[in-house]
Amino acid sequence: MDPKDLHISSFTYDLPADRIALHPLPERDSSRLLIHRNGKMTEDIYRNLAHHIPAGSFLVFNNTRVLEARMHFVKESGGVIEIFILEPADISGSISSALQQRGSIECNCLIGGASKWKKNYVPEMTIDGDDGPLKIRAYILARLQDHFRIRLEWEPASETFASILHKAGQIPIPPYLHRVPDDGDVQRYQTVYAAEQGSVAAPTAGLHFTEAVFSELAARNIEKAFVTLHVGAGTFRPVKAERMSGHEMHSEYIEVDRSFLEHLHMQSGPVYAVGTTSLRTLESLYWMGKKIIQNPDLKAEDLMVSQWEPYDAFTGEEADPKKAIAHLLGWMDRSQTDKLITRTQVMIAPGYRFRVVKGLVTNFHQPQSTLLLLVAAMIGDEWEKMYAHALAEGFRFLSYGDGCLIETT
Repeated sequence: MDPKDLHISSFTYDLPADRIALHPLPERDSSRLLIHRNGKMTEDIYRNLAHHIPAGSFLVFNNTRVLEARMHFVKESGGVIEIFILEPADISGSISSALQQRGSIECNCLIGGASKWKKNYVPEMTIDGDDGPLKIRAYILARLQDHFRIRLEWEPASETFASILHKAGQIPIPPYLHRVPDDGDVQRYQTVYAAEQGSVAAPTAGLHFTEAVFSELAARNIEKAFVTLHVGAGTFRPVKAERMSGHEMHSEYIEVDRSFLEHLHMQSGPVYAVGTTSLRTLESLYWMGKKIIQNPDLKAEDLMVSQWEPYDAFTGEEADPKKAIAHLLGWMDRSQTDKLITRTQVMIAPGYRFRVVKGLVTNFHQPQSTLLLLVAAMIGDEWEKMYAHALAEGFRFLSYGDGCLIETT
């Protein structure tokens, strides 16, 4: 099956509005868990996840942290201009380093109320800073096809960009919640292990995990480790093309330490991804290693895995996953780096064969989304039965909802 020939209309279901979880449950690990294994379904709660994953497994999490990426500038007339920061425009190092810039920064953004932003108008706000009043201004540099290039400037320039967002921005909860973020979202739209700032959406499969769950996993000799994929707003982008060949997959930044790759290379147990972002990162690492096998002198900018590359670009002998990771480690040695910083645009859809990941812990996703395609790639047409079961049994859907544990067939 060629994923480019898939019709997105084949991956839809009726999601009533009252089945979308608008708020999280009081306790993270009390969310329901639907286990799909060998065509059979059972139910439990996340607190007991460790009993449904084989002892000795390797569980991989995405430790990205959500930025306060929505900024609201109020005009004298009362009109509001919302700037939704997607990512820094120039990331020569990492997103983390870009967040430490002082005084000004250029960003790719979406703008709500763009019609209110007349030529030569400069939105500005004044808020409390570390050393007194902090003035922030925004300038449009370019109107691009699907976003704007904005320069933010602030005085005093001693504040970092991360500090500006923290003081002046809001957590960008998903648009389908149709509400403004409240104080609870500040804590609950982050995982308990969030560490690396850079996302504009949460890796929501991880929202259910607590220290109690981690203790249970450790007791069953289930090891955990972390990668970083900075989730972009493209995760909410609808598929507008009928055939997937007409859809451009969003790309996202990944950061992986050498120590993680060494750990992954040594694993003998099955690998489980917590969330689609962790899964895309793990599978992308395989394809990067495969690229290096074919071209050991590959430049860093050529490591990025493009949308259709796994389906079109690789020929010849299939690489063993451990061999691919070993070659990636060798490339890092030659490049004298301990951190892999690149992007992935990989689309995982039916027709894809998983190289690294055995199982996935994930939430229930929107109809006709690339996330649903990924689930279908893992369990085939069984996704329809699983989603019908979840709807019939009252499971809560999307970011703040319940989730499932699935395994490759």
